[in-house]
Amino acid sequence: MLPQMTIERAKRPLAAARITAAARRLLDASTLCAIATVSNDGGVHINTAYFAWSRTFDVVWLSDPHAHHSRNLRANDRVAIAVYDSSQTWGGPDRGIQLFGSAHEVGQRAARHAEHIYANRFSEYGEADLGSYRFYCFRPRRVKLFDEPVLGAGVFVTARVRNDGGVTWERTEIYRERSE
Repeated sequence: MLPQMTIERAKRPLAAARITAAARRLLDASTLCAIATVSNDGGVHINTAYFAWSRTFDVVWLSDPHAHHSRNLRANDRVAIAVYDSSQTWGGPDRGIQLFGSAHEVGQRAARHAEHIYANRFSEYGEADLGSYRFYCFRPRRVKLFDEPVLGAGVFVTARVRNDGGVTWERTEIYRERSE
């Protein structure tokens, strides 16, 4: 039988510098992310892509404009992204980050900046023949992170992300096993 859980809300805010440092470590933990998009009719789609990120937490990836998720973005710019190290094991301390916001295909003017961000993370990128692929940029409005080795077991921190990349603590939830 699975244990029953309770969720407690911590009253003390987490410092922005601590949230920012944790978010950056978590984004560096994997080069792959899962991107969830919503279609015009409300259907959902998930795609895995290599990604890079900027100091303001913008997430950049390459994709074909005809791909399902790319078509979804033209109809509805709402996106959720998850990043985690897939080598984690059950029962060990877990880490991951979820980002919620909007995304779009990058226009020609901004493509150079997106390409710079991407090439900084993937040195092999310059040698690839990506033909019709385009850059996409995701701007998070909110992040939810968990980093048990740093924040403690079952601790989830949610923060708002400002346009300048600064974060503002919103809430901390602590998942605890309920004692009967």
